[in-house]
Amino acid sequence: MPKRPFRNRLNDLAPKEWLKFQKSWFIHNPPPRRKELLRHPAKFPETLAQEFIEFFTKRGQTVLDPMAGTGSTLVAALRSGRHAYGIELNPEYARLGRQVIADERRTRDASQPSLACELIQGDASQFAALAEAHALPLFDYVLTSPPYWNMLHAAGAKNQRKRMADPRLDVVYSDDPHDLGNIADYEAFLTALSAIYASLKPHLRPGAYLTIIVKNVKKKGAIFPLAWDLSSRLRSHYVLKDEKIWAQDNQRLAPYGLGNAWVSNTFHHYCLQFRNEAPEPKSHGA
Repeated sequence: MPKRPFRNRLNDLAPKEWLKFQKSWFIHNPPPRRKELLRHPAKFPETLAQEFIEFFTKRGQTVLDPMAGTGSTLVAALRSGRHAYGIELNPEYARLGRQVIADERRTRDASQPSLACELIQGDASQFAALAEAHALPLFDYVLTSPPYWNMLHAAGAKNQRKRMADPRLDVVYSDDPHDLGNIADYEAFLTALSAIYASLKPHLRPGAYLTIIVKNVKKKGAIFPLAWDLSSRLRSHYVLKDEKIWAQDNQRLAPYGLGNAWVSNTFHHYCLQFRNEAPEPKSHGA
């Protein structure tokens, strides 16, 4: 009996590339950031975003980041040959992101197909209205990283002290009351964040994956399990399929609790994979 040909319904990867991505943990040490993007206090790397986009989509499909920052996901999508849209609350980050996208477009081969890539300044909690106003299409994949609660307000952190010393760098995302990173109450933050991700469901194609990159939060000697709590909240909307652990091994160890108590150096993030296993949603936009 002849061997059945390999048919890849999810992405454009060869079987060996597929298997490599399936490992449940990976090490990724981000390359240096562009000088003008150092202002953003918690940007995630385009190189990491591109790996996820190329696994969970095919060329020509459409990616969304509802908390786009300075546009890492959108740039990675362009490099991967995917259409992309992003929402960003902070007008200055949206401006920087559009500039980065414009710079990226200039580096693209003119013979390559034209790709939609739009960073919209707005509040992701109003996603349905933004989708209608901008005639957004249905999405094949969501890749995003939310604020890790209000941990950027922890002025005692070493990195935060460094940023405070440089007026060119932001310590927090914004002073906007709609900014989730400014919510002081953990349960209120979880509720608001979960509501945003739940609101995306009608705008995702059946079978679309949603990757949320997040970290558990340490505060005042206790762990707030943000990754686990968020997973629990979203299970009534999506199917939690799996997780990948993103580890960084290029950071210096600090002697937290030395000689007194157990306090780990946390150099990992959770990349949570949800799937929209739902009936065909209503079409809208282009």
